[in-house]
Amino acid sequence: MRVSVIGCGHLGIPHAVAMAEIGHEVIGVDLDRPKVDRLTRGQCPIHEGGLADLLARHTGTGRLRFSTGFAGAAAFADVHFLTVGTPLDATGRGYDTTQVLGAAEALAPHLTRPCVVIGKSTVAVGTTRELAGLLARRAPAGEGVEVVWNPEFLREGHAVEDTLAPDRIVAGVPSRHAEDVVRELYGPLLRRGIPLYVTDHATAELIKIAANAYLGMKISFINGVADMCAAAGADVQQLAEALGLDPRIGRGGLNAGPGYGGGCLPKDIRAFTAAAEALDAPEAAALLGAAERVNDSRPAAALRLVEETLGRAVTGAKVTVWGAAFKAGTDDIRESPALAIATLMHRRGAAVTVHDPLAVPTALTHHPYLTYETDLEASVTGAELVVLATEWPHFRHAAADHLATLVARPVLVDLRNLLDAGTWRAAGWTVRQLGRPAHEGR
Repeated sequence: MRVSVIGCGHLGIPHAVAMAEIGHEVIGVDLDRPKVDRLTRGQCPIHEGGLADLLARHTGTGRLRFSTGFAGAAAFADVHFLTVGTPLDATGRGYDTTQVLGAAEALAPHLTRPCVVIGKSTVAVGTTRELAGLLARRAPAGEGVEVVWNPEFLREGHAVEDTLAPDRIVAGVPSRHAEDVVRELYGPLLRRGIPLYVTDHATAELIKIAANAYLGMKISFINGVADMCAAAGADVQQLAEALGLDPRIGRGGLNAGPGYGGGCLPKDIRAFTAAAEALDAPEAAALLGAAERVNDSRPAAALRLVEETLGRAVTGAKVTVWGAAFKAGTDDIRESPALAIATLMHRRGAAVTVHDPLAVPTALTHHPYLTYETDLEASVTGAELVVLATEWPHFRHAAADHLATLVARPVLVDLRNLLDAGTWRAAGWTVRQLGRPAHEGR
């Protein structure tokens, strides 16, 4: 099939590449000319495992190309994916769909024949209905333009994997014809046994934000329990492993840490809370609001553990923070817990150096008041305290004995419970892990 993907960012680029990988001819559309030029040359502007190679392969064969023109995309494709951003609006509690509706406005005058427009961005309930009305009014093809809502469930750092081998595909469709188009589009995936859930528009819109809201609540739950474990002298790691054996609960997401971040979970939980309030579901809003409050408290909770371990306030201390990205496997720093903690310590008077294998350039642009090192050893030289805040694998394999010779004091706070604390203690480090007794560790 001939497909256009409108919006070439963290969602659009992996989706365009995946559509080409499963056999479709694809044109990606974005208004950012320098980005389009880079993509046309097969150069990937974002970091995702395996994405750069697939992009280069399919731009090289001509199966995937990029443009800034809506007219060319409309003439080329019979299916148009909308993959533009939906940030929070001015209230900070709902989605700003300006880019979604703007993309539809720009595309509509060129839709002269029947086609299917498929939204993938995360939106509030009712957006699909609004979009369908806009296209019916503005497109020459009128009601021949059908709108499907097909939410994405991508994990940053795993976007290619999650697009080509998703847990499920959800499609909110207006007709049997639109469903048939979706089945043809995703045919190579469906034939591998990946389930397709066909729903109405409103259900499809809610599924994505409900999924992220549940994950956020699960993370906030285990972080709240970690606080209880710290107070009781219990071990949150052992607790989580035992909880996870219950099939009704599951182990996934039950990892105590400095909180959730990124471009999806914080935004979606805020918007879902607001949606619960708007839909007159106050109990649901209260539950979601509690998850938000727990997450918002994580930087302060981390600071308490840091100062307890250091034995004094961080004022004047030389501190290294390992991690700038909100999670491992990406250079995305949006709502990064690691940077929130680094910023809080900086404001309390600490001299903070941040190390991250990928995200230093982006972090430097947005948080220039912090010091940065791209080399792990250089980052700890002379430090009084090291705080591990992002679960990059290379921290797990760091040479504890060698690093102990570089720091001013071998003191480490592992906010991700990533390290083998026994190995680090044997190398002379004082180690504290989140929600775990001071003398315990993996």
